[in-house]
Amino acid sequence: MTQTNFLLLLVLIACALGVVTSQHRARKLVVAIQQEKDRAQQLEVEWGQLRLEHSTWSMPARVENIVANQLQMQQPRTPQIQYIHLNAGMAGGGL
Repeated sequence: MTQTNFLLLLVLIACALGVVTSQHRARKLVVAIQQEKDRAQQLEVEWGQLRLEHSTWSMPARVENIVANQLQMQQPRTPQIQYIHLNAGMAGGGL
């Protein structure tokens, strides 16, 4: 009877250690999931800020201001515009 009790005690200890190990691993995974959720939220906020920044930088009035003031570019006058007419056979992009 003593050997059976000793064997059952060893099995019980092994099962208890298995439960403790599983719970520890589960807690670590829950912490990792929460960290990833937090990171995903930070990335969403950053994405929103980047979209707002992109829309601000690409506003037509801002682009026109940079073109006129920094690059010294201007709209061509009507006599400066040349139209090129393509033949019907070349309109498809043939070489």
